[in-house]
Amino acid sequence: MTAATQLREKHEGAYDERAALRLWLRLLSCTMTIEKRLQRRMAERFGSTLPRFDVLAALERHPQGLAMGALSRALLVSNGNVTGLVRGLAAEGLVEVAPSPDDGRVSVARLSERGRKTFAAAAAAHHQWIEDMFGGLEEPERDTLHALLGTLKQSIFAAATPQEGQ
Repeated sequence: MTAATQLREKHEGAYDERAALRLWLRLLSCTMTIEKRLQRRMAERFGSTLPRFDVLAALERHPQGLAMGALSRALLVSNGNVTGLVRGLAAEGLVEVAPSPDDGRVSVARLSERGRKTFAAAAAAHHQWIEDMFGGLEEPERDTLHALLGTLKQSIFAAATPQEGQ
């Protein structure tokens, strides 16, 4: 029995008035499964976590470094969470933290040389893991899924309340 035949769909995938809810649950299930696998693989291979990987990725995109506040906004997490992650990465020599040349009250984080090498290896593995998980989709299916998710994203933003904003 293959892994695909072992997966049992709730309600046998029947389409009815709750199709939007079932679609949301399927998207959530896929996202959670991918995230759990990535988290496990990142821990096993690199002794790290996805949040740490995300910090390294954000800093890799900004070689000049990022102020801690800008880093927390880029990652959509609190300043406290970013500070803890950056301190741990700095203790391992992956990140360097220094006062901003423009404002000494602001700390700027940037990848160290070791951090760049570590991130490059982790990013290559991460990319391959994603490729493997999406391997069952042919290129036209990937393109269609990407386009449909783009349409869904527009629909989500269009349905936002004034309090939620865009």
